[in-house]
Amino acid sequence: MNIITSLQPYWSAIVSRFRSRFPELYEKIPALVELTRVDRPIGIYLLLWPTIGALWVAAEGVPSLSLLFIFLLGTAVMRSAGCCVNDFADYKIDGQVSRTQQRPLARGVLRRQDAFYCFGILSSIGFILVLFTNRETILLSFGAVSLVAIYPFMKRYTNLPQLVLGVAFSWGILMAFTAQTGGIPQPAYLLFVGNLLWTVAYDTQYAMVDREFDIEIGVKSTAILFGDMDKAIIALLQMMFIVSMWLAGRQLEMGIAYYASLLIACGLLGYQQYLIRNRLPGPCFTAFLNNNWVGAVVFIGIFLSYI
Repeated sequence: MNIITSLQPYWSAIVSRFRSRFPELYEKIPALVELTRVDRPIGIYLLLWPTIGALWVAAEGVPSLSLLFIFLLGTAVMRSAGCCVNDFADYKIDGQVSRTQQRPLARGVLRRQDAFYCFGILSSIGFILVLFTNRETILLSFGAVSLVAIYPFMKRYTNLPQLVLGVAFSWGILMAFTAQTGGIPQPAYLLFVGNLLWTVAYDTQYAMVDREFDIEIGVKSTAILFGDMDKAIIALLQMMFIVSMWLAGRQLEMGIAYYASLLIACGLLGYQQYLIRNRLPGPCFTAFLNNNWVGAVVFIGIFLSYI
């Protein structure tokens, strides 16, 4: 009998007790999984690769297991918190867009109150994790939560919500450096700017999927702002991302593996340009998903450079 089989009766008993004591919450679990996008981890990956890469750079090799655990779990928790506040803000809008009309709040299986509470709980977990780091990182964490909270509302006021997302998705880079070293050296800012540019590029691809719906309902995005120049501006942002990462590599004296990873990333970004050439929603979404591999490849380059 293996360990999983031996533990099954205990797990079943725990589930049964939880179901009997909290029947309403138990029935909401599938919807809460949808709300937090645990079943769609692409957002976790896009946030994780640059953050863990920065932690590796700051440690000049393998970081401590405690910091690695804090940032791995913190990244996942805060991404899910962001999904909660996003659906809280967009519960009416989501019902008018075909891609999002089946989200839990849009179809009425969860209330806005549920999303608000979920955001609060997940943010609290993230903050508790940060308390095990240092003063500088704790102070930066307030900025991280603020960015996560305000981003979903930006699409109502500016055509540059992707810029706010870029700052939010790059904030973990600064926190990784302060957690490891207590400060933010110059290369960290280059990594921050590079990741910000990359985020704006891939989230514009994501916004291209819903552009026609967004125009109808009055939601703003860089995909709408860029118009017919969208592909060219995405390409420019991607090139600036690679240049920023190359400059950071020069300052950090990275090895050949790192520059090879940037070359492979260039190939992947070129493939994305091919996918979005006709601005069709399906291929644009595929291009967006492909950025997971861009992040993974660059991280592998960082990892190999410190072996």
